[in-house]
Amino acid sequence: MRTVVVTGTASGIGKALKGMLEADGHRVIGVDLRDADVTVDLTTAAGRTGLVEQVTALSGGTIDAVVANAGLSNGSPATLAVNYFGALATLEGLRPLLTGSDAPRAAVTCSMASLLPVDDQLVDLTLAGDEAAALARAAELAAAGTGDIIYGSSKAAVAHWLRRVAPSADWAGARIPLNAIGPGIVQTGMTAEMLATEESTKAVESHVPMPLGGIMGPEVPANLLRFLVSPENSHMCGQVVFVDGGSDVVIRGDKVW
Repeated sequence: MRTVVVTGTASGIGKALKGMLEADGHRVIGVDLRDADVTVDLTTAAGRTGLVEQVTALSGGTIDAVVANAGLSNGSPATLAVNYFGALATLEGLRPLLTGSDAPRAAVTCSMASLLPVDDQLVDLTLAGDEAAALARAAELAAAGTGDIIYGSSKAAVAHWLRRVAPSADWAGARIPLNAIGPGIVQTGMTAEMLATEESTKAVESHVPMPLGGIMGPEVPANLLRFLVSPENSHMCGQVVFVDGGSDVVIRGDKVW
């Protein structure tokens, strides 16, 4: 039995992943704003500290895997606070607890939105670690009516961070594969409004092409996370694995090579 910490377990991908891992016989320490083993607000410093303290207490100081999955997409600075700074606080804060595992693993939920246009200033401030300045920039974007770009920018920053740190001594050097998934459009509470009508759904599909299978249920990306944090995943390092029905292929083609 492995002990896996998953954030965002109250709904969506996190809830699906929790159910899968528990069905496999593993222990899941769920983290969310509600209905979880650890209830904290990852937009705050107190919440991030509380996450580490409570997980340490519940686990006895050793975990086998962590999945930073909690996320927002509401066009506000809180989206950036959770998606990037909350995710990093989760991964970096719990990394010491992974060192006692025989097969430590870590993963984070990114998005195909990381491939869409972003606000370069916001991404740069975020990657510089200046949370106050980054949140101020996000507030400017929201006030200007362009808050939608915050989500993709936060996920692009996650992807950049991942590629920088995954091969480092702290992660690869400590035998911890660190990777991400990049889902396309998933049927969750976060996307319910944009998928509420046939017209809005068609608009989403035209913006995010998914020729293979179309819009997916949360179990699809959850299954990929399940593999990424399994002992079988021994050598993947710093990869954002797109599970997006082909969005990455349509948008970028073969130019990535």
